[in-house]
Amino acid sequence: MLVLITYDVNTESTSGKTRLRKVAKQCENYGRRVQNSVFECIMDQSQSIMLKSILTDIIDESVDSLRFYYLGNNYKTKVEHIGVERGIAVDQPLIL
Repeated sequence: MLVLITYDVNTESTSGKTRLRKVAKQCENYGRRVQNSVFECIMDQSQSIMLKSILTDIIDESVDSLRFYYLGNNYKTKVEHIGVERGIAVDQPLIL
């Protein structure tokens, strides 16, 4: 399923900047960045639960926030993109 993850991490402190890098790094492990604090991730239910737990442990819930949008398996009809595309599509193979 496609999960859209967005986050807002308060970076007014050094610890906030560290949390921001950690959240971004974890999201990069599961999907691709489509905007500064927005990731598209193709994952199954168990991966989604695991990533949600990891990210929840990283953030400070009193000043940061996470949002998860579960778009399911038929996401291609639910996503419209206009403008410059960043990289390859999340569901396409990457050959190195």
